[in-house]
Amino acid sequence: MNEQEFAELAAGAALDALSPDDQQRYHAALVANPQWQAIADDDVDTAGMLASGATPVVPGPGIRAALLARIAVTPQDGRAIVSDSIPDTLPESNSADAEDSADAEDSSSVADELESDDLAPGDPRAAASPKAPPHRLRILFTLAACLALLVGVGIGAVAVNDYLNRPASVIALQDIQAAGDAQQASVPLEGGGTATAHWSASLGTSVLVTDGIPSLADGETYELWYVRGETPISAGVFDADGGEATAVLAGDMHAGDVIAVTVEQAGGSPSGSPTTDPVVVIPTA
Repeated sequence: MNEQEFAELAAGAALDALSPDDQQRYHAALVANPQWQAIADDDVDTAGMLASGATPVVPGPGIRAALLARIAVTPQDGRAIVSDSIPDTLPESNSADAEDSADAEDSSSVADELESDDLAPGDPRAAASPKAPPHRLRILFTLAACLALLVGVGIGAVAVNDYLNRPASVIALQDIQAAGDAQQASVPLEGGGTATAHWSASLGTSVLVTDGIPSLADGETYELWYVRGETPISAGVFDADGGEATAVLAGDMHAGDVIAVTVEQAGGSPSGSPTTDPVVVIPTA
């Protein structure tokens, strides 16, 4: 993965809009290239700045139609409309005629305003050509902002859905990184890849992130182990997609455990003990 590809993933991560697969690729790339952390931080800061000006709301199903209806009947000559309610439907006139009429009124209003600027204070034409009140622009801006907010709410719903459906390994990794005693260690892989273990003793949780781990043949899988003293304890199996994987180890991690990975038959070692030499060995003490 190059820096440009990572920047695209970082932007999605800042908005919580990555798919589970892209989340794994993002975290693996960040572990393998810690110098890219600044890119991710900048995107998070930008997303926070954009979000700080908007208050989360749940719009009603008819609000968009109501806003469009209000725009359709709002006069373009500066006259204000006082109403206790917003129409729920558009006027039954031809929409194309309404648009042409609105454009004509708007153009006439602008021309009248420009002309009135050149009239003497006592000229009677000045009184006949009033300028639009300043609050008119604020009203139109507010309507436009509401429409933009509706679009944002739709995007936010997708982001929330992706956030709630994060893989367990990604959730565990984020919990570890937020812990006060978070630790990590990396080892090189045969062929040039990297394996990084993240763990928190207070949480009793660990996650392995790999970048460049070799793909396995059909019928084979990687199996995780906690090696506690001389005793290996199976901690689940995982597959690598394109050399990348983020896997949470099953069970509780104890202080001093060694995190190891072996290649086993599909489903894991039938005996409950490793049958091959480990391809990853990471001490946590």
